[in-house]
Amino acid sequence: MPQIIALAGKGGTGKTTTAALLLKYLTARKMTPALAVDADANANLNELLNVEVRNTLGKIRKELKGDLPPGMTRDQYMEMKIHQALIEESSFDLMVMGQPDGPGCYCAANQYLAMTMDRLADNYKYIIVDNEAGMEHLSRLNLRKIDYLLIVSDPSARGILTARRIAELTGPLQLDIRQQYLIVNRAPDPIPSALQEKINAAVTESGLLLAGIIPASQELVSQELSGASYLQLDENSAIIRQAFAVFDLIFGR
Repeated sequence: MPQIIALAGKGGTGKTTTAALLLKYLTARKMTPALAVDADANANLNELLNVEVRNTLGKIRKELKGDLPPGMTRDQYMEMKIHQALIEESSFDLMVMGQPDGPGCYCAANQYLAMTMDRLADNYKYIIVDNEAGMEHLSRLNLRKIDYLLIVSDPSARGILTARRIAELTGPLQLDIRQQYLIVNRAPDPIPSALQEKINAAVTESGLLLAGIIPASQELVSQELSGASYLQLDENSAIIRQAFAVFDLIFGR
């Protein structure tokens, strides 16, 4: 069975940026094969990886409402479409959920994403799930077990408080999570003492483990603006060394 790595946090904290950096880490450390799943309806992980998306699970869902090819069952047709939608790169694969059926309707899209992960899971060592904001979406994916829940916060009191609340919600949502970590993203250097106090309190009172702090980086901004893949970033650059140190703590390397 693959190890499931899910990212959560409020909107705008840099979950997708963290997912892209994590994918670079897994490929650099030869922790592959890896599957990245963009489970946000506003999908943009592919942009940070410079990968073109031609098909999504949302589109497959709509196609399945129509007539099926002669001689094919619905399950066979879905299996074929899922493999067509899977973006296969040299060091990783990518699956994109895409838009749901209608405004506010994610049930069918989530169901198809859960089914897709079940069908593909045995092909990978690691599956990264980049979620939309909040936890309800994550609870509907029906993942058997989440090995690593990475809760990403921005360097604000509200972000840290939201991260703490997300950690506290995992119990009532009955999510089977092995380890939960807090990552503070886009932080100033040095960390203001007031922010450090908020981080310490959140970690102490929620049971979260602090994986580390990833500082704000103009290099990441420039890479995104240029349209170049985060996977092409120099492993010796300051931001990559700092991100890798965070992931080393999580994965025990």
